[in-house]
Amino acid sequence: MSVGLALAGFLGGAGISLLASFVLVARLERVGERLGLSEALLGMVAALAADAPEITSAFTAIAHHQQRIGAGVVIGSNVFNLAALLGLGAVVAGRIGLHRKVIVLGGAVAMAIAAVCLVVVLGALPALAGFVIALVVLALYLVILSHEWLAGLLPPRLIRWLQSAVFEEEAELEAAIRPARGTWKDTAVGAAALVVVVAASVTMERSATVLGGRYAVPEIVIGGIVLAAVTSLPNAVAAVYLASRGRGAATLSTALNSNTLNVVAGLLLPGVMIGLGRPSGQALLVTVWYVGLTAVVLAFAYRDHGLRRSVGSLVIAAYVVFAASVLVSGSLGM
Repeated sequence: MSVGLALAGFLGGAGISLLASFVLVARLERVGERLGLSEALLGMVAALAADAPEITSAFTAIAHHQQRIGAGVVIGSNVFNLAALLGLGAVVAGRIGLHRKVIVLGGAVAMAIAAVCLVVVLGALPALAGFVIALVVLALYLVILSHEWLAGLLPPRLIRWLQSAVFEEEAELEAAIRPARGTWKDTAVGAAALVVVVAASVTMERSATVLGGRYAVPEIVIGGIVLAAVTSLPNAVAAVYLASRGRGAATLSTALNSNTLNVVAGLLLPGVMIGLGRPSGQALLVTVWYVGLTAVVLAFAYRDHGLRRSVGSLVIAAYVVFAASVLVSGSLGM
């Protein structure tokens, strides 16, 4: 593949993938509304659809035994999400207000998945075991979101706390993402959009790999910075829009759910099916940044009942340092 063709494939694939992902999100939300999903479950569906480009790109890279690119896309996207969705969102909005119960509920799931990701990347836990644990965590979270199932399973006081946390999250999500009821046409268009997203994302990833190889760009830089940022743009635009409207819970849910689904569908699932290869220092570096920055953002959010503009600026600055560390790691071949 020539450089010109690879560049055209990357730019064209990125543009088409991002556009098709917007269509996919809108159509799946309508289908979810027709099925009677709650606001929180609709948010999960929307996050999964918006994550299609990075999940597909990561899956493609791992399938071609380019584990550094695959891990970089998924985990690098998660670091970018924290900076672009929450950091930039707080800067644009001035402040993202959040209920502490929402932070604890969403944060507990996010940190559990991040911890599983770290252990798997370290090689201390097989991808299959990590995938199973992650599915259990997600299943428990979905049960909590459908809180009517909890009666008789947990102490009444805990059930009331969980119901309150879910209610506070859904109260904001309802105005933020409540779509019109879908029809068969939405299902058909959504399916077609998914096919386009997959094809365009595969083209984008393969073209980026060719360009990186031609210009000796390290794989971790291609995945962890270039593809990670490009594939995360739909989520970033949506989150900044929600933050500017004062929808704090929706912004947090978009960021944390996106990161969780990235790890489960973009790293652990292909790891089970194809394998992740040997642990690498570069993948570990990106993962440590992801886990650490997630913990820091949640700690600030809990302390301040949200994210202030100053904290948002700090998170963006942290991403700049992260990008620099990845560049240095790639140049040194760590």
